Amino acid sequence: MPVLTRLIPSPVVVDIRPGALDDLACVLADERISQSGRLAIAVSGGSGARLRERIAPTLPGASWYEVGGGTIDDAVRLAGDIKAGRYDAVVGLGGGKIIDCAKFAAARVGLPLVAVATNLAHDGLCSPVATLDNDAGRGSYGVPNPIAVVIDLNVIREAPARFVRSGIGDAVSNISAVADWELANQVNGEKIDGLAAAMARQAGEAVLRHPGGVGDDGFLQVLAESLVLTGIAMSVSGDSRPSSGACHEINHAFDLLYPKRAAAHGEQCGLGAAFAMYLRGAHEESAYMAQVLRRHGLPVLPEEIGFTVDEFVRAVEFAPETRPGRYTIIEHLDLKTNQIKDIYADYVKAIGS
Repeated sequence: MPVLTRLIPSPVVVDIRPGALDDLACVLADERISQSGRLAIAVSGGSGARLRERIAPTLPGASWYEVGGGTIDDAVRLAGDIKAGRYDAVVGLGGGKIIDCAKFAAARVGLPLVAVATNLAHDGLCSPVATLDNDAGRGSYGVPNPIAVVIDLNVIREAPARFVRSGIGDAVSNISAVADWELANQVNGEKIDGLAAAMARQAGEAVLRHPGGVGDDGFLQVLAESLVLTGIAMSVSGDSRPSSGACHEINHAFDLLYPKRAAAHGEQCGLGAAFAMYLRGAHEESAYMAQVLRRHGLPVLPEEIGFTVDEFVRAVEFAPETRPGRYTIIEHLDLKTNQIKDIYADYVKAIGS
């Protein structure tokens, strides 16, 4: 008899609600993650420092470590600092850079990681990947999933709205990424993990179809849950395929070609997704996605983030080089410069002003 079920790597705790941060110590004790309260907490010098003042009295046994940035050197330094202590877990309290540093450091010293997100800028808060800057630009490092994810919606509301908007773009881009995965299956026989694809697609659709906005608790709840589900989908599949297709290739191309001018990750991914949907002939879906992104204040044209049409065309041409071996609609069409320009002109007309 074959084994008909599988174990899914996922957090023991997912606590998303207003006021969740104030209950952090109790949640970790109740779930037996840290009954002693001996935690190594990584924070930034900005919002993290302010939150430290607020919650430090509830975590008297914790040691606090300020992380300077999001580089591999920062993460290795943090691991070295915490290695000397005797801790139950590492807590990453902050945005993506802090959490990714904490992920890497926790994996290096063999401790579980608790991700406490202070913004919803992208889907990395619950993924099995730490994205860190290095001498070659930026690298992705495999790490265990967080054992717990805590998102206080009161804290999220205090963050700049652009972080929420970025998360929207990243979540919605799942729809394009899964379509690319299905294309790779049809053309090249690439295996699809149906559960991972379903989780990622439904996470994207939940955000795309929700009528709320960035100041709405109901919408923030759905967005946070969608980003967590996307991270778990990546764990299920064992790579970033459920959330990374042509949309992310275009994003990476912006980052590599124009590193000093690149916009937020989710802004570029959302724009890339809307254009990729148009490339694959899903014109109505592309127009609807662009409409929703606009409603949330996200860009759908390169000019809206400071790039010319020629620069965008160059990014689309360069995109396949950012993820060698990944098959998306861009690789499938193998478009030349003039073809990209013509399709882009049609895309602009289709989505309207």
